[in-house]
Amino acid sequence: LTANRWTRAQLDSLIAAGHLDELRSRLCSRMSFGTAGLRAPMGAGFNRINDLTVIQSTQGLYSHLCRYFPDLSSRGLVVGFDTRGQEESGCSSERLAKLTAAVMLSREVSVHLFSSFVPTPYVPYAVKKLGAAAGVMITASHNPKEDNGYKVYWSNGAQIASPHDKEILRSIEEELEPWSASCWDEDLVDHSSLRTDPLTQINSCYMDELASLCFHRELNSSCPLKFVHSSFHGVGHVFIQQAFQVFGFAPPIPVPEQKDPDPNFSSVRCPNPEEGESVLKLSLLLAEKENARIVLATDPDADRLAVAENSDGCGWKVFTGNELAALLGWWMFFNWKESHPDPADTQNVHMLATTVSSKILQAFARIEGFHFEETLPGFKWIGNKIHELSKTGQRVIFAFEESIGFLCGSMVPEKDGVSSAVVVAEMAAYLHNKNLMLNQQLDNIYQTYGYHVSKTSYVICNDPPTIQKIFSRIRNFDGDGSYPKTCGGIQIVHVRDVTTGYDSSRPDLRSVLPVSRSSQMITFTLQNGVVATLRTSGTEPKIKYYTEFCAAPGKSEVCRLEEELQKVTAALLDKFLEPEKNNLIRRLV
Repeated sequence: LTANRWTRAQLDSLIAAGHLDELRSRLCSRMSFGTAGLRAPMGAGFNRINDLTVIQSTQGLYSHLCRYFPDLSSRGLVVGFDTRGQEESGCSSERLAKLTAAVMLSREVSVHLFSSFVPTPYVPYAVKKLGAAAGVMITASHNPKEDNGYKVYWSNGAQIASPHDKEILRSIEEELEPWSASCWDEDLVDHSSLRTDPLTQINSCYMDELASLCFHRELNSSCPLKFVHSSFHGVGHVFIQQAFQVFGFAPPIPVPEQKDPDPNFSSVRCPNPEEGESVLKLSLLLAEKENARIVLATDPDADRLAVAENSDGCGWKVFTGNELAALLGWWMFFNWKESHPDPADTQNVHMLATTVSSKILQAFARIEGFHFEETLPGFKWIGNKIHELSKTGQRVIFAFEESIGFLCGSMVPEKDGVSSAVVVAEMAAYLHNKNLMLNQQLDNIYQTYGYHVSKTSYVICNDPPTIQKIFSRIRNFDGDGSYPKTCGGIQIVHVRDVTTGYDSSRPDLRSVLPVSRSSQMITFTLQNGVVATLRTSGTEPKIKYYTEFCAAPGKSEVCRLEEELQKVTAALLDKFLEPEKNNLIRRLV
């Protein structure tokens, strides 16, 4: 059954206690390959993350890679891990990474296994740098402490997309029996000549390349601003410290309770900096004590970044992902223009955002003359789009998703909290030198390009059939096959349903974005310029909702925009999702 004594003991005790429902839930279904891999609670069972399911997944991945890469043995697989772990199941990320490596080594495939925890972006970065066939990162990012995950990157450094996910799942199901005792041997990595440790080389290359995003080094070394950094008990501390050094800054002040790895995330209710002020409490207190103006927080695997600024006397401003993107997009283009004054150079410049993110970059592109493109939600779509564009000599200088995932430049085809944090620090130092704060500059951007007021939140739904029922009702809101006509009293002028491939704004009524039947997503465009989207999360039991009012430049009655947006958002939630009737749990703010 399993060579892991902890998960074996879990099953034995469930059997002894007669917990049949729990046993059924763990043993009668398998995890499916979702957003670029697996994510689930750790523990015994086929729909949990554990030694066996990781071995099975790696066997499936091996079979799949063999079909695409005749030189798989020499190109090899990159494997990284974060700081997660669970005592009662013995499933630490490090152990699962070693078992991933063991399966490949048992088939004579070379493995580049990091010897210590790394930020998630280091794995795709290493895949490209080392020319590996693929990469696996063992992480559940900012999920609750019970969870872990198995994230797969293709040879182009982007997260796997369709059809690779389905094909890998098929390969896994074809060979569920572990191939040999070697697959269970986590010590295999210590004495196999096919295993290398890329940590020193990759860290050094990454930090060297990071310097290309530093535009004002001379200002940084004399910068009077102080920064506080929290790594949320994860991997970020040591890497952010190094990144600040590369840019010539004094290191940021770490939040002492959160700088060392702790798989229990003991100082936060949930290890997700996207939750804002409630989870940033310790960082903000330390910043006040140290008189630091800016707080930077990376999530446990350091691919996301939250930023807060102390605006003298007005408390803390925690920026949303969309607001930070407005700042970072402005900053990256501002510096690009400085070094490329010829307008012809702008022809090859692109910025990307997911379709549920703010349209602010589109407003920039319209005025500045570069290209803007949207993708489906999830950085895998952005990563693959960057790869596609680079093949034709196009250059992506900034990309983001509203859930605080940013990529400055295109060093890694993945969101990257380490590089974003130090770029934000430099932008803050530059603006400080001009007597401006980040929030003031944000206002300047909105004055120039038009106010973009947005709201993003979610409800929790632990019952998949309820989610199906909610979206089916929306698709048949006014009788069979007809979507809602109004939202909050405002007329809906266009509907795009990426799940079914329908788009009422197109002559052929077909969505330009790829159809994604495995998840739900419907976007409404309203008469007053508000764009509203409902979608399910790929990694958590959530229905997310996004609304944005995109005003034209010069319109600056922000209060009126916010009021109107609030009205639409409330209607979207109450009338379309019906939280009380459907027993949905509203987000705790």
